[in-house]
Amino acid sequence: MTVEREFTYLQTNGVTLHVVQAGPKDGEPVFLLHGFPEFWYGWHRQIDALAAAGFRVWAPDQRGYNLSSKPHAVEAYRVGELVRDILGLIDQSGHEKVNLVGHDWGGVVAWTLAMRAPERLKKLAILNIPHPSVFARNLRQNRQQQLKSWYVGLFQIPMLPELLLGAGDANGLAMTLFTSSNPGTFRDADIAQYTKAWKRPGAITGMLGWYRALGRSPSSVMPSGEQDNRVHVPTLMLWGTKDIALDVSNAQPSIDMCDDGELHLFEDAGHWIAHEKPEVVNAHLIEFFKETKE
Repeated sequence: MTVEREFTYLQTNGVTLHVVQAGPKDGEPVFLLHGFPEFWYGWHRQIDALAAAGFRVWAPDQRGYNLSSKPHAVEAYRVGELVRDILGLIDQSGHEKVNLVGHDWGGVVAWTLAMRAPERLKKLAILNIPHPSVFARNLRQNRQQQLKSWYVGLFQIPMLPELLLGAGDANGLAMTLFTSSNPGTFRDADIAQYTKAWKRPGAITGMLGWYRALGRSPSSVMPSGEQDNRVHVPTLMLWGTKDIALDVSNAQPSIDMCDDGELHLFEDAGHWIAHEKPEVVNAHLIEFFKETKE
């Protein structure tokens, strides 16, 4: 089922974000935060399902991506700025609290927002991205995770990643999707949508800015202490165990950082679980956000 989508531009935290909205205007809000190298379209199957279930969906292109602002300074992509972007959108939603879903880098923003501003969230859902403290520890101690994160170092090099990823019809970026997902996950029509977004002026550099800001100030994304980094809002984590970038050993310790956490592992899915198992993901999200705990 395809629902009517609304496309708008909103000012927040000094940037302009392109935001897709769907669902009844009086519905309970659900914010969907994409990761690399996606944009709002990465949630297209979730947008329709959540809107049809009565939720008011907000799916922004985060800064650096697609039709949103693309600041030049690497410092503009520090996680604090990314969180303030979303807090500004929440302010404009007219709701004190929203439900928040994050995947990949969008999950980093979601985790951090939940830690820094729990009063703005009703519930949190995370897809294949660990709690920042857990990831920091795993990156120091887990050889498997170190090997899986090799590309983060590559992305720190000026210009070379842009050339590798953007050559031709952004074939390098397309290959990152094909080689990290189950066969048939991304169709030609999907890649056409992504290619259009990737080829916008400054988009690839903006997307890489998230990694480069991490490289310059890793402590801003991955705090070392755990005691003050617990998540106090109800949290659902869905994790595909075939993830080639993030080791499954991150999953349970991440949900252990939550006062009220629920973890579901899927052995037949990987990093792109929202694409590989959309019906299952949608069902879990709808049930979780509709559930009222006594």
